[in-house]
Amino acid sequence: MSEVTPEYEGKAKQMLAGEDSSTMVQRFKNSATAFNGVKKAEFEGKGLLNNAISSQFFELLESNGVRTHFIARPNDKDMLVRRLKMIPLEVVVRNVVSGSLAKRTGQAEGTLVEPPIVETYFKNDDLGDPILSDCHVLMMKLASAAELQHLKQLGLQVNSILRTAFDAAGLRLVDFKLEFGFDPAGDIILGDEISPDTCRIWDKDGRKLDKDVFRQDLGDLMEVYKEVARRLGVKVNV
Repeated sequence: MSEVTPEYEGKAKQMLAGEDSSTMVQRFKNSATAFNGVKKAEFEGKGLLNNAISSQFFELLESNGVRTHFIARPNDKDMLVRRLKMIPLEVVVRNVVSGSLAKRTGQAEGTLVEPPIVETYFKNDDLGDPILSDCHVLMMKLASAAELQHLKQLGLQVNSILRTAFDAAGLRLVDFKLEFGFDPAGDIILGDEISPDTCRIWDKDGRKLDKDVFRQDLGDLMEVYKEVARRLGVKVNV
């Protein structure tokens, strides 16, 4: 892919124009950030790992009836995707108490969340991506009531598929973030990425294998990302 000015640049990815108006190139960076960008570092090969892991998950979801923006992985760092009009919500599915859920509820980290819950957050860095109730989403007109219900149903459907894959790899999917958008036909489909950057992943013994390793200075981030890829059967040369 040629080097061009990104249409959008986030903390971990760039979005570049595709070869036609219906596509974009999602380019994965080696950057790691935490605490809304306060903590930053570069890890050689991280973009390759997240691209490979995300691509495999999108293919898995597509094969199980979940529409995604994924088209192809043309090279190590790039993912060819469908252009979407993104919904400014982060949809978070939680299977186990951890992170902000533990702080907000006083529940002990590691407590099983049964059935899983779905939360929505306003995707706005200036406000710190605050959690929103359904009434706030509707008040702000970020999604209609029907769209919000559909987002939650999709989140739980993705959760069921991913948990099966993680269980088979001897891993525990604690929680994860999804982002969705509208395609040209007005249908809601899954965008962004699914990787150790956007998921909390624990080994069966509780060892953390995700970006919390970077947030909490728990070890070598690249080694745990490589372990996740290996255990999930993701083929990537890093």
